[in-house]
Amino acid sequence: MRQVWGGIEGGGTKFNCLLGTGPDAILAERTLPTTSPGETLGAVARFFEEHVGSESGQGLAGLGIACFGPIDLNPRSPTYGSVTTTPKPGWSGAEVVGFFRGRFGVPIGWDTDVNGAALGELRWGAGRGLDSLVYITVGTGIGGGAIVGGRPLHGLLHPEMGHIPVTPAIQAAGPGVCPYHGGWCLEGVASGPALARRAGRPAPTIPADDPIWEDEARALGFAAATIALTLSPERIIFGGGVLKQEQLYPRIRHHCLAALNGYLRVPAITDHIDTYIAAPGLGDRAGALGALALGIDAARP
Repeated sequence: MRQVWGGIEGGGTKFNCLLGTGPDAILAERTLPTTSPGETLGAVARFFEEHVGSESGQGLAGLGIACFGPIDLNPRSPTYGSVTTTPKPGWSGAEVVGFFRGRFGVPIGWDTDVNGAALGELRWGAGRGLDSLVYITVGTGIGGGAIVGGRPLHGLLHPEMGHIPVTPAIQAAGPGVCPYHGGWCLEGVASGPALARRAGRPAPTIPADDPIWEDEARALGFAAATIALTLSPERIIFGGGVLKQEQLYPRIRHHCLAALNGYLRVPAITDHIDTYIAAPGLGDRAGALGALALGIDAARP
């Protein structure tokens, strides 16, 4: 029987599921709405059950789950594999890993959605050949995933880069939307809802020449400088819906360099900022393909 792996990118609005043996060998895909935990996880399980088993001639060797959070990543914790204090109604305490382990009995890789996207980009996207990178997604919220030594970074919890403080100058651009930090954190001033509040219209409808994008680039450039100074990754990748505004990339690079003010004198930054701060190589599939990578890694001896 041929072995295949499954990947689940679990988001607050949708779950992306795929089955395959690598990024260029995807056998089946499906996108499902995020509703209640029981309904959503059950629908995801049925997707895999439709495509694996003796009748299809292929067996599920491992499953990777890259999930919105916060989540418990500590294998020694009694709540490992669960969503913790999420604001998503009904999902706090949802046991995700336990559900799929009981359903399929296969090795399961478990991480945040942004760590999954970072792993996907390292393995098959804009980070190929590197040992470390950071992936920042900017959309309804802002999250960051980090790869250090070729592996997703964990710790006390997991990186929460969307809530790093921003300077008073950026904070003064307008009131923030973060319920915890207002306008003092990155998500509070640079997420899609923050842009919509300041512009008085949905972020996707803001014209490309609106001055608000310069404020956005300044906030994200400051975040990139902070990340470069603290984690020293070999590359920083910005993705997510807000970065569909591609004119942001050169401005983010400019503001990152301005914030660093010549302090980090390494060629990757001084001479190659255009590749140091990059767009995702996998586009919108970074998270789902990263989940597939988690599943492949979990099944390795």
